[in-house]
Parts: sequence; structure tokens; C-alpha cells
Amino acid sequence: MSNLAGKAYAMNVITPSKPYRTWANRLIFMASRGLPARLKGLLGLSIIHFARWVIIKRDQWPDLGQGKPQLQNDYMLFCSNFNGTWDQYIDAFSDGIPNGLNMFWYSATKYPLSIPVTGFKTYITHNQVNTDYYYNATPGSAQRDVKAGLRVYDAVLELEKAYAEGPEVFATAYRAALLKTQNDLGEPGFGPVASLDTERADVNREAYVNRAQQKFDQTRAEGETPDA
Repeated sequence: MSNLAGKAYAMNVITPSKPYRTWANRLIFMASRGLPARLKGLLGLSIIHFARWVIIKRDQWPDLGQGKPQLQNDYMLFCSNFNGTWDQYIDAFSDGIPNGLNMFWYSATKYPLSIPVTGFKTYITHNQVNTDYYYNATPGSAQRDVKAGLRVYDAVLELEKAYAEGPEVFATAYRAALLKTQNDLGEPGFGPVASLDTERADVNREAYVNRAQQKFDQTRAEGETPDA
């Protein structure tokens, strides 16, 4: 699956918004940047590498030779990279900053609110766009693995200085460094499946989306107007 690179998962979600409502979302984004304490729940989620919300106005889409698109809606693009499964990420988001999610998707058309999480997951499923190509420089390492590696690296540099001061100083420094970094010495690698239920849920979700897309394509081919 092109969304996956080792332990990391790339998510892209694009949702429509009526142009007369997106100005409110811009104010919300400005307020969020000015009041970072409102995002403590998000910043505390160590599984997240990166998360960004961007509003694209209907007249800002590029013309790459296909002609300038004529759109009725503005769109919000949400991009994120995280460790773990799709379900774990959505659950953590919904539990960590439910009010924040409701603010960020305030203007999104048919947004169901982040709680209960079932409706929120369905909304994300229908608006997620799979990643065609995803590169990760450390595919076997989660965010915590990278931070642990940096702490070990700093400890090794300190041991290098202690080594130059003689065996006794080095021995003392080594024992102290080992005690300090003992929880950072795990071996990175590809994460196991969280559970068989989660694995089956991922398979069923992908099959559901494929069936919905086939139905949409068939309806359009028959000249009917598909449901929004």
C-alpha cells in the first residue's frame, strides 16, 4: 500500500467547504496559531510526525494543462504522517482534541463532529485520497525511536569526552550514561499488526471504498447523477 512506509502512514484528506464559510475557518486557524495552548492535546500525541490544515480557494487550483477548473466549493487539505494504524490514529485524534477537530473542520460540508468516532471515521474514509508515492527516511523507526536515537547519540558524544580523561572517569561516565539511556536502547524495526480485528477492519474498509467507487463510476457511465 503506497500510504505505508515501514511504521509510518501518510494521510491526505480533502473536504469541500462553501466559500461563504471558509473565512471563519481562516480566523480559527489564526487564533490557533496565536493560542498554542489550545493544541496541547495534539502536541502530546507522540505518534504524530506532522499534521497540517490548508484552505485552498476555488480559484487557486493550478492549471496543469487540463484547463482551469470551475469549482463551486473551496477545499481544505489535511496532510499528516503518523505511526501506527489508521484506526489508532483516528481514535487518538478524536480522544485527544475533539473540540479542536470540530473547530478545524468547522466549515466542512456534512462534517459529523469528531464524537462519536464512528461517523468521523466514515467521513474521513470518504474524503481520504490515497498517496501515490510516499518516502520516509527512517521507515523502521517511529517518532519515539528517532528521539531515543538522538539521546543515545548525545550520550556517546559525552562518553567520547570522558574517554580522553582516563579509564576511571570513563567508567563512571559510562555507568551514568547507561543508567540514563537504558530505556532508549531498544531495536527499531517494522511494527507488528495492532490486532487481527484492526487488520480485518482495514481490509473491509478498503473493499467498501472500492465498491462505492465502482457504483459511482457505473452510475456516471449510465448518465445518471450520482448522489453527493
